[in-house]
Amino acid sequence: MHSKTRYRALSSGLLAMLLAACAPSTSPSAPDENRAEADTPAPLTMRVNWFEYEGRDSVFEALTASPDQYLNPVLSGFYPDPSITQVGGDYYLVNSTFCYFPGIPVFHSTDLVNWTQIGNVIDRDGMLDFDGLSLSRGVFAPTIEHHDGVFYVANTCVDCGGNFIVTSSDPAGPWSDPIWLPEVGGIDPSVFFDADGKVYVINNDAPPEGSTYDGHRAIWIREVDPETFQSISTPSVLLNGGVRPEQQPIWIEGPHIYKVGDWYYLSAAEGGTAINHSQVVLRARSVTGPYEPYEDNPILTQRHIDPDRADPITSVGHADFVTDDAGNWWVTFLGVRPYEGDHYNTGRETYLMPVRWENGWPMIAKGQEQVPYLVSGRPELPDSGPASVPMSGNFTLREEFDGATLPFHWMSLRVPKTQWYELNNGALELQARPVSLGSGQQPSFLGRRQQHLDAVASMELEFTPLKAGDEAGLAVLQSDNYYYRIGVRMPDTGIPEIQVRVRAGGDAPEDGEALAFAPLGADFGGTVELRITARRDLYDFEYRLPNGTWTMMASDQDGKLLSTRVATGFVGATFGPYAQRAGEGG
Repeated sequence: MHSKTRYRALSSGLLAMLLAACAPSTSPSAPDENRAEADTPAPLTMRVNWFEYEGRDSVFEALTASPDQYLNPVLSGFYPDPSITQVGGDYYLVNSTFCYFPGIPVFHSTDLVNWTQIGNVIDRDGMLDFDGLSLSRGVFAPTIEHHDGVFYVANTCVDCGGNFIVTSSDPAGPWSDPIWLPEVGGIDPSVFFDADGKVYVINNDAPPEGSTYDGHRAIWIREVDPETFQSISTPSVLLNGGVRPEQQPIWIEGPHIYKVGDWYYLSAAEGGTAINHSQVVLRARSVTGPYEPYEDNPILTQRHIDPDRADPITSVGHADFVTDDAGNWWVTFLGVRPYEGDHYNTGRETYLMPVRWENGWPMIAKGQEQVPYLVSGRPELPDSGPASVPMSGNFTLREEFDGATLPFHWMSLRVPKTQWYELNNGALELQARPVSLGSGQQPSFLGRRQQHLDAVASMELEFTPLKAGDEAGLAVLQSDNYYYRIGVRMPDTGIPEIQVRVRAGGDAPEDGEALAFAPLGADFGGTVELRITARRDLYDFEYRLPNGTWTMMASDQDGKLLSTRVATGFVGATFGPYAQRAGEGG
């Protein structure tokens, strides 16, 4: 529906407000100090009564996992750069979140297949500052380790402080304030605790001679103080460029060291995080090298397999290894599921695969072996049972917001400076503030990941806009510069209407541009259901009034502008409610 009709009649409520504003005052003028308080607008709130997300991917419709099988990805949607550690019978996993907050989710599992989020590492104001950063900066590629009863997460805050380590005795948190590593440059730090008590930090940085071509990087190592993590040795290079330097390999990163018998194994990603992504491995008798590369590297990639195959999984790499109770090796890594070419809106996801050892080297996939959706042979571990929030396969999750706290998987853009949302009487309430989705700041928006190529997000809201520019609704957002939204908005006519708006690039207005609009009428009661349907590269936007039927506002909208290929960056799309009032960006 693309209605161009706008009513010019004023609602009775708005007319009364205008008459009151024009009536002469019968009271004395307020003192100056009270006038500023009177000019402060009363809070404008949007109430979300429920939110529902449904995944409908056809590839999962055709698959049924037996008790000895599981589905990939194990964490679907925007859960990139997985790192994993084992503590007895428990496994813990973390992912990148860039400038979303809370940052760095922490997952727990006992079977490596079913994962439940138990907290977030970056979960309070003052730990990190993402102000002024694009959404794909911030926290990159965390690694998690456990040693002598303490958990360690090493990470980089890109453009916001550099490399740091946080610690906790409980992986659910709270985590310490960052211990900064000013001597460690580059990105992707990890910590290795050797059996002799020495502790090392391994990281990606420019090579000693500087980069001689675009993407030329090196893997460095240094011994650090086990308490302060400051360098106590001269850093040295473990790997310069990659495993075949004569080919000028790019973006060697994400390093991990493992001790297996008398060998130290160095594993790292190579080729960049897009379609040429891969995982390579080397080994040495000493932790500081020299390291010998495996002749059959890479041990994981899909870059050479036909890109036109059905339901491809591509861009795999950034791996981390772990073992099960039977001594079998497993690996977590990132991958993507494009719907066309290299277009995907779901971000980089977490996958799990078995590892086989061949002549003293780990191998994940070689030749024409494809990363499968259905994996035979589950880890020999106690069943975790279903995750509290589904993470794999097709599922429907309806949230009534009747708990004491917001579920862990909800995120805001950057770190809130004020408390602009709360759970109240079985609903999620967002305060409308004069900050738009495209402002590059911290709008009143809460997002949950789009986890399927085919997905539906819907919600019921209560909202009564007061003046032109006030708006609240449902958005699907890839970044500050690329989003769609459907919401209740007050136009200049004073009659609330449903609008679908889009922002497609940094040159577009930060508040987006109207695609479709339809008046709701002067008697609009403030309650409406909104629905966004993703169909791979197409998105539909609908609304429904109480006791009514769904009305299509805009169908077949270009979903590729929400893809990483178009919008760039490292994040995936998120669905969620937003609220803004007239003012900045309004």
